[in-house]
Amino acid sequence: MSSELRRGDSGDVVIQLSTTLARLGLLKTVLSDFDLTVEDAVKAFQQERGLIVSGVVDPTTLRSLEEAKWKLGDRTLKLDVRSPIRGDDVAQLQTRLVEMGFNCGRVDGIFGTQTEIAVKDFQKSVGAKIDGQCGPSTVMAMVRLMKIVSGGAPQQLREEVTRANKGPSLANKVIVLDPSSECGPEASEITFDIAQRLEGRLIALGVTVFLTRSATSQTSEAERIVTSNKIGADLVLSLNIDSYKNENAQGVATCYYGSDAHGVHSVVGERFATLVQREICARTDLLNCRTHAKTWDLLRLTKAPTVRIDLGYITSPGDALRLREKDFRETIVESIMIAIQRLYLAAEDDAKTGTLKISDLRRVGLRK
Repeated sequence: MSSELRRGDSGDVVIQLSTTLARLGLLKTVLSDFDLTVEDAVKAFQQERGLIVSGVVDPTTLRSLEEAKWKLGDRTLKLDVRSPIRGDDVAQLQTRLVEMGFNCGRVDGIFGTQTEIAVKDFQKSVGAKIDGQCGPSTVMAMVRLMKIVSGGAPQQLREEVTRANKGPSLANKVIVLDPSSECGPEASEITFDIAQRLEGRLIALGVTVFLTRSATSQTSEAERIVTSNKIGADLVLSLNIDSYKNENAQGVATCYYGSDAHGVHSVVGERFATLVQREICARTDLLNCRTHAKTWDLLRLTKAPTVRIDLGYITSPGDALRLREKDFRETIVESIMIAIQRLYLAAEDDAKTGTLKISDLRRVGLRK
């Protein structure tokens, strides 16, 4: 299959695509032409999986379609360090392990070391062969046990407890700032400037801050994920400015890791995304484009709660005009700073959206 498929394409690759969409219940028949029906099915799949809804089958959508084909029991799942197994069957396995209290980490659909350890723990608990592989016998043992074990959300609870145990002080926390450089030189300069302003204020409060790039350099998404995981970040903020062919596209949005298909989401990521969205919208006149659960790799594969903040559209005359103003950028920085602090405050110490100022935070335990 080529790197991208879109309406107007035809042939065996479209048959392969439509066969997968039909298996997923998104198409009634297998088609050889990429017509409007196929495009609508692709859009429905992208919407369901938390991908960018374009109707174009790009490499990310293609990989997600491949992952969606697998159901638990279709194949033996085991650790492959060089080429990890990915798929909905892995996500189903992880979900069942989490529901039974076995810690496999984030439900991300990737069979990694932590998932193998959780499988071994499960096998040990039921007296099965301990090999870390999920084959037919392990699946059957899970099916039998699931009938008597009620579901829960231990992974979500662990994530929330970890956040609460960090305490309200920002001192000694590790935050990664990821200024995007995807939408051209001007947008790149703006996101880096905002990241630098945030960096200075966070360092002054005792935070250890890492920037994923310099003013002129660029790093791949994979490199940014590895860096964030390696340093053990408490929080990752990806700063982005969008572009679109229609200049009427405008506004601010925030995204966190979440998958309706797998029934999982980052509790802390969602809370922080909501706080940032509300603070920015309360303090600026940017259009509120709301908060969204997405399965983008930066959100899914980064171990720390990760939020992408889309600060507007460089192609929107109104958004671009505001983002060029240094005072407006300061307002954005203050909004993000307040949201970071509110994330770690206990409920009794929190305040209404748009009311806190950075100077107020010393009274609620900014420093230890």
